[in-house]
Amino acid sequence: MNFVRDVVARRPPSERALVELAADGSRREWSFGAVVGDSERLAATLLAVGVGRGDVVMTLIGNRPEWVFSLLACWRIGAVALPCTEQLRAKDLRARIEAVAPRLVIADERNRGELEPALAGLEQPRVLAFPSDPLFGSGPAPFTELEPTDPALITFTSGTSGAPKPVFHGQRYLTGQRLQAEHWLAPETGQLVWCTAASGWSKSARNAFIAPWLRGAGALLHDARFDPEERLALIDAERVDVLCMAPTEYRVIAKRTELRALPSLASCVAAGEALNPEVLGVWREATGLDVRDGYGQTETGQLTANPPGRPAVAGSMGTALPGVRLWIEDGELVVDPATVPTFFLGYGAPRTELPAVYRTGDRVREEEGGYLFFEGRADDVIISSGYRIGPFEVESALVSHPAVAEAAVVAAPDEERGSVVRAVVVLRNGEEPDPALAADLQQHVKAATAPYKYPRIVEFAESLPKTESGKVRRAELRAGGPL
Repeated sequence: MNFVRDVVARRPPSERALVELAADGSRREWSFGAVVGDSERLAATLLAVGVGRGDVVMTLIGNRPEWVFSLLACWRIGAVALPCTEQLRAKDLRARIEAVAPRLVIADERNRGELEPALAGLEQPRVLAFPSDPLFGSGPAPFTELEPTDPALITFTSGTSGAPKPVFHGQRYLTGQRLQAEHWLAPETGQLVWCTAASGWSKSARNAFIAPWLRGAGALLHDARFDPEERLALIDAERVDVLCMAPTEYRVIAKRTELRALPSLASCVAAGEALNPEVLGVWREATGLDVRDGYGQTETGQLTANPPGRPAVAGSMGTALPGVRLWIEDGELVVDPATVPTFFLGYGAPRTELPAVYRTGDRVREEEGGYLFFEGRADDVIISSGYRIGPFEVESALVSHPAVAEAAVVAAPDEERGSVVRAVVVLRNGEEPDPALAADLQQHVKAATAPYKYPRIVEFAESLPKTESGKVRRAELRAGGPL
């Protein structure tokens, strides 16, 4: 199998594949033929600098065509793509580089300030930073024959007690997106899909272009910060047919704009966190469309959906996708990996055998008709605006501040973001809590790790509640303790 040959190159060459709305306001379009050609030329560059089958190529690019072409170039020659969000700081990038040893980094020049300190002292990887370095070469770049379990993609997921872990997905993950493309995203041939997720997140590649192309639809890329009014204007201007946004984006638009009918839209979907029933109602009333929620994880890909052609059930993440076997055990959602075509290969390194059972760590309840409702994490991962944030990373950043002795991080409910990061901080002797110090700690975390992880709530305490073995009682903190 080869995704580029078997899917992208088989589309009619003149059909629209990609629309770019750049940060400077410019607009460009690519046909499928042009996408195949540009990705082949980039694949030739990869081969010329020594990238081969199984080598990891890290990207640090926004929602731009170069990001798409880089991933396609990797998959054409059998290299493994590691897309990273531009929000990562040097420390985060260094940790990813040390974890998977990429042979090459393809980066936008605007990210050099974070990338250079991340690479300090390392002989590898080599860096191509555009526009100063030419990306598109020439020469043959043949398609590599690949197995379903050959690695294709690495994404990182946050845990509760350690650093982010690399999640390896196989080639089967790419074509396996056809299941959710047909039964959730559901674009039609010739339509335009806009998935607003930033490049680097697991949801971005699969819904920004992989799933649309499997259905013959075009993909829209917008390389700019989220602006609610602009979002609505662009949907109208580009005549977007299918919209895929995080629930937080739907919430913010509903609260901060005069939401109106959007004539071009045929479908709206959401995933990444629970979607509030009241937001679903506002969108349904204003646009006549349901926002169809779905659920999946970095490790699994999409598992459930409110399917097209049926009214969405308010507050539900839908039912299991056809063929996917999942059930609830002691309140936790459990999955049969053999029934999931996008199930991952392993953490840290690929494996050849699937586990018999996969425990999602998510508390879920089931109601009539098999509809599932998310109730929270069984562990301590914080989901804020669709981002999964491991408390360990934020706590480590806080403790690195000279005024901090201890810190614990939990989720706090938030009307727009679903949850935000709440930090409870114990100061060193001689330090006094005040609003200025709280603000300084927030800036410190932003500088030490990706800005979306910073604690929007900082509280000070004399001590942290702990078990007899010294572990922090996070449940007590979530309930409002120790203050």
